[in-house]
Amino acid sequence: MDNYNDHKKILLAVDCIIFGFDNQNLKILLIKRNFEPEKGRWSLMGGFLHTDENLDDAAIRVLNQLTGLHNIYMEQLRTYSAIDRDPVERTVSVAYYALINITEHTAEINENYSAKWFNIDEAPDLIFDHKLMVANAMLRLRRRALSKPIGFELLPKKFTMKQLQTLYEAILGETLDKRNFINKINALDILLKTEEKDMNSSRKGSYFYTFDEEKYKFKVSDGFTFRL
Repeated sequence: MDNYNDHKKILLAVDCIIFGFDNQNLKILLIKRNFEPEKGRWSLMGGFLHTDENLDDAAIRVLNQLTGLHNIYMEQLRTYSAIDRDPVERTVSVAYYALINITEHTAEINENYSAKWFNIDEAPDLIFDHKLMVANAMLRLRRRALSKPIGFELLPKKFTMKQLQTLYEAILGETLDKRNFINKINALDILLKTEEKDMNSSRKGSYFYTFDEEKYKFKVSDGFTFRL
């Protein structure tokens, strides 16, 4: 026990980078900090690890407090342990990033935290090392979007091919050739074309698609690899 008592305790926190998509722009959900230090400034949603939970449980709790949602796509990003990252107490933070469908779940955002969606390229300055966390999360999101179908987490259940391309352009930060993109998506064979159309996009309208998760899982079990 003496070996434990000889060491100063260090706080362990989780911080969550929450991404959304409004059919045009990739967005990030931020809160206005309501306590010192840095009171009144914009921040990621975070909290300290409780003694009766693991890191994933803590991140799920923090996300639920802000969004009221369960079963959100979430992935551990990395650990941040700079000695001076928190001016009050030595704190190590484990960052997670999460993906939320804005069109279906914005109503659940907890107003108690003064939360607001910002376009990712228009986000305000953040406290501590949160800007670095967001930059790292963007790099991870871009890699994942090219190797896993996580982008569908940001879309409505039914979406047009144009919405899907706009999403990938927002994530990757570049304009994609329409024909090449559609060919790549069709080659994956993981979408279902519905009989419904979005009549707001053009006079003829654009067909809605859905992501066939069961077919994707079957194809993966058969050796399929998602690549865009």
